[in-house]
Amino acid sequence: MKYVGIHTQQASNNVKSFLLLCCFPLLVVVMVWLFWVILTYNEQMGVDLVAANALTMEYLPMVLGVVGIWFVIAYFINDMTIRSATQAKPLERRDNMRVYNIVENLCIAGGMKMPKVYVVEDQQLNAYASGISESTYAVTVTRGLLNCLNDRELAGVIGHELTHIRNRDTRLLIVSIVFVGIFSMIAQVAFRSFLYTPRSRRSNDRDNGSAVAVVVVMVLAAIAYFFAILTRFAISRKREYMADAGGAELCGDPLALASALRKISGNPGLDDVGRSDVAQLFICRPDEMKENLFESTFNSLFSTHPDIKKRIAILEQF
Repeated sequence: MKYVGIHTQQASNNVKSFLLLCCFPLLVVVMVWLFWVILTYNEQMGVDLVAANALTMEYLPMVLGVVGIWFVIAYFINDMTIRSATQAKPLERRDNMRVYNIVENLCIAGGMKMPKVYVVEDQQLNAYASGISESTYAVTVTRGLLNCLNDRELAGVIGHELTHIRNRDTRLLIVSIVFVGIFSMIAQVAFRSFLYTPRSRRSNDRDNGSAVAVVVVMVLAAIAYFFAILTRFAISRKREYMADAGGAELCGDPLALASALRKISGNPGLDDVGRSDVAQLFICRPDEMKENLFESTFNSLFSTHPDIKKRIAILEQF
């Protein structure tokens, strides 16, 4: 697999980030409009588009304002959220000179600033890159990875993660993760609101409108979530191939990265994290991470990572 130039990949990810920033709010607008279209429908008159459009314009600023505030907060606290989910701890230079030397040498070779380094006290094997700017960029590895891989293999893995940072993959993924999280939360809140509405209330004609409204929100949010998650996963699969190629180029040893991936695939850790959005960042998705029925049924379509055997085969053809 030929590696695409760094500037080309950065420009591509910047465009994708912009399109995602436009696409997801557009889904919110469509969702609000469909919500009022459905609620203004009646058997005698059909859909009252005039009323639906007027109600959409009335409520849209409030909805977009809430979503916008939600996005900003989630975007800027993502670093803390990811570290909390994985229980990552800072790794100082004095704690592990070996890792710091490898990261530093690769950063010099790649002409990039040194990111922060974190470690997860997990004996399984995994690694990930995170951050949205130079002040928050970080590479995180598990203790098991440090113990199992030799220097060549560890350099390959760290090169892979540094490529994610260099290509700005982490920023792109965080944008998509935040928006998918918004739609997911809307669907969950709507579902729980309907589920826990007392039957006595749902049986009253006066309250039927509220129940219908909740169901409509739930269905529309699920549809928006479906399209949002499709986009997120498609981006995720491609970025892994690009990071493999970039990591192999950065460390100058494709076979070392292939060997590391083979070892990691035998014991991919961090399955206790339990969050599929955070698991997107890992170099290899944990096999034993709990999946819901939706994820397990459509695993091949919605996989956040390409098949590990294909990744290894490509690296071995360099």
